[in-house]
Amino acid sequence: MLIHKIEELRKQIKIWKKQGLTVGLVPTMGALHNGHLSLIKKSVEKCDKTVVSVFVNPIQFGPNEDLDKYPRTLDADRKLCEDAGVDIVFAPSPKEMYGEGHILSNDFLTYVVPPFFYVDKLCGKSRVGHFDGVCTVVNKLFNIVQPDFAFFGEKDRQQLIIIKKMIKDLNIPVEIIPCPIVREESGLALSSRNKYLTENGKIEALALNRILFNIKTCYNKGIKDVSALTETAYSFLNENHALEYLEFRDKDTLEEKKTADNNTIVFIAVKVENVRLIDNIEL
Repeated sequence: MLIHKIEELRKQIKIWKKQGLTVGLVPTMGALHNGHLSLIKKSVEKCDKTVVSVFVNPIQFGPNEDLDKYPRTLDADRKLCEDAGVDIVFAPSPKEMYGEGHILSNDFLTYVVPPFFYVDKLCGKSRVGHFDGVCTVVNKLFNIVQPDFAFFGEKDRQQLIIIKKMIKDLNIPVEIIPCPIVREESGLALSSRNKYLTENGKIEALALNRILFNIKTCYNKGIKDVSALTETAYSFLNENHALEYLEFRDKDTLEEKKTADNNTIVFIAVKVENVRLIDNIEL
């Protein structure tokens, strides 16, 4: 079932809740791929009913980012969801989500602003305001759908950590289910932005996962010093890579690590063919 209106969705959710059914939510921006499908499958397995939201959220894009060209494939997304056993695809418009006129700034719109410590690093450093937009739309989806469980991929690990912090701080009654990164056979982490890469670009993009898995191998061999582990990355990079960051952070608090341990996540962001790609690995 495809629903565009909040009130229509709420009516259906109310019926399910009265029947005592559990509801799973998979928030997406569409252009669904096998990574999204892995989240959907987990929700369908765990929950009585599953809602997949498809909404390209304008308030999480910066002024020079790819909002206008972000892939929108609702018909294909709906078919994939139906085949996977999804009960409702919720595809609202920006007007439906943010109101008449929808002046999308915090001068006129109430935003959910996560802690500065969590956002002033990694992706948040170059994408100022991004996580305000993410938390605002996710909070709205939680209010609309009232899910028992919500499913998020570990590829966007900083986002996952921030959302978990938000629900804890705001006492939102939903359980977050983290889902592992899904990779192409080559090792490249699945992303809707991979569509922007040429075949050669996809080959160059393999540097991200090669760097991460090499660091994990070195860590498993006993190298714990972050500086030494960072040095291992540079042999995988060339003039086709613009490294934005390679950082070692605590998997719960995002505190910086000087010495790697079993609570460490290695985060990387690289531009290839001007496409910003991210990946991470848990040590």
